Amino acid sequence: MAASAALLPAVAFAQEVDLEQGHPLPGQIGLQHSVTPIMDSITVFHNGILLWSAVLITLLVLALLIYVIVRFNAKRNPTPSATTHNTLVEIVWTVVPILILVVIAIPSFSVLTDQLTMPDGQRKYLGSNIFSFGETEVPAPAFTIKATGVQWNWEYEYSVPVPAAAAATTAAAPADAATAPAETAEAAAPAEATATFSSFMLNEEQRAASKPNQPRLLAVDNELVVPVNATIRMQITSAPDGVIHAFAVPSFGIKIDAVPGKLNETWFNARKEGIYYGQCSELCGKDHAFMPIAVRVVSQEQFDLWWKTLQAGFVEDANDTLPAL
Repeated sequence: MAASAALLPAVAFAQEVDLEQGHPLPGQIGLQHSVTPIMDSITVFHNGILLWSAVLITLLVLALLIYVIVRFNAKRNPTPSATTHNTLVEIVWTVVPILILVVIAIPSFSVLTDQLTMPDGQRKYLGSNIFSFGETEVPAPAFTIKATGVQWNWEYEYSVPVPAAAAATTAAAPADAATAPAETAEAAAPAEATATFSSFMLNEEQRAASKPNQPRLLAVDNELVVPVNATIRMQITSAPDGVIHAFAVPSFGIKIDAVPGKLNETWFNARKEGIYYGQCSELCGKDHAFMPIAVRVVSQEQFDLWWKTLQAGFVEDANDTLPAL
């Protein structure tokens, strides 16, 4: 008993530490710490209506079992009842579960809709109040990242709008009469700069040498880098000759399939800097367990420098501009 009591503060402390992590730790209880509006609503939904419904149903079933064991055992009922039907009981055990499911379904549909509805800067999202019509303001996407699952790693393609001044400079370049209409139409569309790179899991030797403080089986060579408090549109797919994967980051509350030949879409807006981990969540072959996702959330200034360096050179050079983890 004394040993158990001594462990309690340590367990409680471990739980507090876990809340600040972007990945699960040994002994962790509950969902990972939320840093997005989507995960806020999932956490409230899970810890509120779902958890209490499960607890109350479990207690009810336990009470019924104990009552049946005590009231209808062979000693107290040497001659069992011949009753086979009870209309009231049958109505109750049909209607009550339906009502429970309806109560659960109403907020769950709203939570799911938030995950799959791209912000436009006007629509409000549930956040921590899942029984509202939306209270959390979310800006429109700052840029788009396309994540492609291959066997067995992730490929990322950034599409970042070019600032208006740079786009205007490009559009002001001279053009002859033959190409003017095409260039005019092209200039009318939003200008975007693109960049691509691959992300592979680090083996133990690589992790120990370059990123010893990052978790085993989750550390990658090139993280997905995004600015804090910015909405990111994620387009998820799989290689045309590949299999189905799933892009999932628990702290963001996003999980969506990557299907060959199909482009799925979700979004996130991380409000806290840090590094957050996920994994492929669809059985995809022998190395399914070795397709981690690492998203590094940095300040806007750090992202701008990282992005500028990435466009000018290689992703390794861009990563060198970020503070060491």
